Amino acid sequence: MNTAHQPPASTHPMPALRVANLRVAFGDAHADPVVRGVSFEVAAGECLAIVGESGSGKSVTARSLLGLAGPGARVSADELTLAGESVLGLSESAWRRRRGRDVGLVLQDALASLDPLRPIVREIGDSLRLHTRMSGAERTRRVLETLESVGLPDAHRYAGRRSGELSGGQRQRALIAAALALNPPLLVADEPTTALDVTVQAQVLALLEQVRAQGTAIVVISHDLAVVSRLADRIAVMHDGRIVETGPAAEVLTEPRHPETRRMLAAVPVDKPRGHRLAPAAGPRPGGTAPTVAPRVSDRPHHPAAPAAPGAGATSAAANAGIALEAIGLAKTFREPHGSVHRAVDNVSFSLQRGSTLGIVGESGSGKTTTARLVLALTTADTGEVRLLGQPWSTLPETERRARRPLIGAMYQDVLASFDPRLSVRDILGHAVSGPGSRSEPAATAGSGRAGRDARALVLLDEVGLAAGVLDRRPTDLSGGQRQRVGIARALASRPEVLVCDEPVSALDVSVQAQVLDLLDELQRELNLSLLFISHDLGVIQHVSDQVAVMHDGLIVETGTATDVFSTPAHPYTRALLAAVPRLV
Repeated sequence: MNTAHQPPASTHPMPALRVANLRVAFGDAHADPVVRGVSFEVAAGECLAIVGESGSGKSVTARSLLGLAGPGARVSADELTLAGESVLGLSESAWRRRRGRDVGLVLQDALASLDPLRPIVREIGDSLRLHTRMSGAERTRRVLETLESVGLPDAHRYAGRRSGELSGGQRQRALIAAALALNPPLLVADEPTTALDVTVQAQVLALLEQVRAQGTAIVVISHDLAVVSRLADRIAVMHDGRIVETGPAAEVLTEPRHPETRRMLAAVPVDKPRGHRLAPAAGPRPGGTAPTVAPRVSDRPHHPAAPAAPGAGATSAAANAGIALEAIGLAKTFREPHGSVHRAVDNVSFSLQRGSTLGIVGESGSGKTTTARLVLALTTADTGEVRLLGQPWSTLPETERRARRPLIGAMYQDVLASFDPRLSVRDILGHAVSGPGSRSEPAATAGSGRAGRDARALVLLDEVGLAAGVLDRRPTDLSGGQRQRVGIARALASRPEVLVCDEPVSALDVSVQAQVLDLLDELQRELNLSLLFISHDLGVIQHVSDQVAVMHDGLIVETGTATDVFSTPAHPYTRALLAAVPRLV
């Protein structure tokens, strides 16, 4: 269903947007284009979703529609019209007159997109000041009307607040209000719901549905087919700078024709059972060159955990009974800047069985990350304790805990921020292998000195499916999926018994997310890892977990097997979360 260079026919005489053979390149005249002959059109009151993984060209395409392709961009097209008027070759000053009036833009990161120093009444009012002759009082009234229209009741309460004083959902609504203040006929939304909680995501999607119903044409950019399935009338799938498939949303989602579309659909974790593979196994690149992501082999040597350090308690009764990690009555409060006390974690208790996965799910502010820090003993609990392999952990002095730290590893959402960008992968893994208390293979097995560290690093890279060529590259030279694999390798370097994963895939494309989830599943079975997996994404939690704990306002409001929690939720909050989960068709 490839319609490149062939815009679909429209029953509307003048579409809100028409693009024919769009090409975008960066650098000199010989550089390969990143957008290669893209064509589509969008009618008034219609939503076109452009989906694809990072690097597919979808965001460059979206920004080109507003003259924002970026410094050094060379944009050309046979046709690029907004409301029937060509915008090819517009100067920057001419584009400034168009943006906001003819086309609005909603970006993913509302906190970064809104000026943190100005109240939103001024932020939203700027477009009115630049494009209309409204008085100050008229602009304020229009801002309040727009905020009300995007679902912020009592808008006067929020208009004077700065972006940092709003919740994530309120910020995203304010950003949409800024894009709609001038009633543009076209709205471009670039990943508008990525990283939002599932309930806030559902609210934003409902708002965009309302905007579409009022006659605004929408182009939404996303890597998540489950999200766009609710909103889109048509879907265009981008890969390697081209549209490889397009058609009505229901057709693309139920009868995908292109392998890239089928791969993206298979990668969506929602309603996929535990153990169901989400991504195809990696293979060699065309031409026989070695892939940077290497295929994992099922018959690789298994490296069992080394004997525990003194005091590790690996032979304790609780460890033998199968409990890897236990939280008992954890509580933590923080003092807010204005003096009030916020109880982030309130009497939280759970246990993690050896070799299994406990998923902790909840919205932002529910206490998930604070719980993770308490488990890792990076934050001290006000009351309660954490026991590791049946022995005291959180209540120990750090001097005693240090020898046992190799028993518990951690993975984070922003793995790049956790790396020293000056170090190579060789250095990152070398430090982890030779760190204090490391339980890696002894020198007799892996060798000594740099050669031994390199040998151990290569074993770790092999375990996470990365080729040896990655060893001398820096984190900034790797893709998001490769960096996350290096983060897993670093976490495994000490041969931990427990791995705490705090939102480890929430910033990844759905296809890269699938690879990482598959990898964690394989490693858990090979190494008998116990995983504490924390996420706001219910689809991910359902797919990876044996047991689930649902957090809300610092409390665990429901626990049970993943099957029970997702099929027969008992708590109203759990039912509300599940009702908001986007699903394919």
